[in-house]
Amino acid sequence: MNPIHFTLSSTFMLGLTGLAFHRAHLLSALLCLEGMMLSLFIAQSLWTLQLSTTNFSASPMLLLAFSACEASTGLALLVATARTHGTDHLQSLNLLQC
Repeated sequence: MNPIHFTLSSTFMLGLTGLAFHRAHLLSALLCLEGMMLSLFIAQSLWTLQLSTTNFSASPMLLLAFSACEASTGLALLVATARTHGTDHLQSLNLLQC
């Protein structure tokens, strides 16, 4: 495994472990998701450059578009929960109460 693959894999795994273990605030979960998406975008971009084909050139841009949609949806949910519950702690959210 070359150093670039190791760096991208470790970045993705650090984002995944941060998402799994540090779920106190919604904002920290969103930041971990964005870190994971950024590492996937860089990995797909490098993979497309290494293959030197134009067949896969649209996939990093498509991933980036989905990442932007995910970020905007997450921030909208963050604002909505902060307004209704007064905090972004994930422990205060209960799906059974409306």
